[in-house]
Parts: sequence; structure tokens; C-alpha cells
Amino acid sequence: MTLKLCGFSASNYYNKIKLQLLEKKVVFEEELIWTGEAHAKLIDRSPLGKVPFLDTPDGPISESMACAEYIEASYPGRSLLPADPYAAAKVRELIIYSELHLELVARQLYPEAFFGGKVSDGTKERTRQLLLKGIAGFAKLAKFAPFVAGPEFTLADCAAIVHLPLVSSASKIIYGEDMLAMLPVKDYIRAMGERATVRTVNADRKASTEIMLAARSAK
Repeated sequence: MTLKLCGFSASNYYNKIKLQLLEKKVVFEEELIWTGEAHAKLIDRSPLGKVPFLDTPDGPISESMACAEYIEASYPGRSLLPADPYAAAKVRELIIYSELHLELVARQLYPEAFFGGKVSDGTKERTRQLLLKGIAGFAKLAKFAPFVAGPEFTLADCAAIVHLPLVSSASKIIYGEDMLAMLPVKDYIRAMGERATVRTVNADRKASTEIMLAARSAK
């Protein structure tokens, strides 16, 4: 059975895993599954109804970090985690910061920033304060030398490449300023965009996003 990545390419967490697979040159298939799909397609394999998830020879795996760890352990040919335990922990630390303290915080702004909804002023202010705290912490850890964890491309880049642009865009739309402007994020994203794997992910993301927005508009 070929490894199967399930979900849709407009999802940044899906793209984190897709980028990992492409960088490692793992043979895999993609199964298009939107959130809200029929029970048999989604809930039986991802109990909270979230994407991405993997279909593996041993069964399904949900949650992107669990998927990433499975891929690293099962396909060690090109590791995206350092062999040194401390260096590997620092990569995982950066992933947690970029996801838990940046992207998931900024996600509170997405309904208004990207989907035509409305976010309360109270939510905006709470989110701003949490982002300020998260960005300050992330800034102490990120190297951008030239990759986010240092001289080698790692899983931290798979996360940063797909998450940081959303944080920048959402904060600029809502607050009138890119809250990541203190960091060399624009130069980093521009440089990463030259990688063939990132170009593939970005092209697929754009196409998937257009389909998703068109479906929303038709409702």
C-alpha cells in the first residue's frame, strides 16, 4: 500500500506534511477530502474530523505532528530532524512556537481577514497581545541562517514556510501592520519559494484555495 496523504491543499497543516514528503522524496498519493465530508471518508480515519491525516499500511494517523513523526521514523533516507537529540528538540520547539504561539493564535483573525466575516474588537486585542508575546519568543529561537533552525532544512521549515505567511497577512489586514516585520520573514519566504518543492506546494495551494472560495461563494 502506498502512503496516502488525505485532506486538501488549501490547508497549511496539510501543506506542512506535503512539503515534508516532497523534500524527503517519499512516494505518496493524495486523497482529496474536505472537512465536513461524509462520516466514512473522514471521521472513521480522523476522529475529530480534521485534516490532514495519513493512510498508512498499518492504519490511519491524524494530527499533523504525529504524521510528521511517523514519516521521519518510517522513511529515514533523508532526515529532516537532526541526529543530535538536543538539536532535534530545538527543531520541535520551533514547530511548537510557530504553530501553538503564532498560527493558532492568528487563526482567531482569519474569519475577518480572509473569509468576509467579523471578529470582535475584544478578540482582536486579545489576539494582538498573544501574538506580541508569541513573536517575541519565536524571535529568540529562530535563526534564519538561512533556514529557520540554522544551516539545514528541517521540519521546522516545513512548518514555517506554510504558517508564517498567514500570520503576516492576517495581522497586516486586521491591524494595518505585519507583526512579523521585525523578523526577516519576507526574505526567508522569498528564498524558500525558489525551492522546487515549495513551488509545487504553493501552486497546488493556490488552485485549492480558489476552489474552496468558489464553493463558499456558491452557498
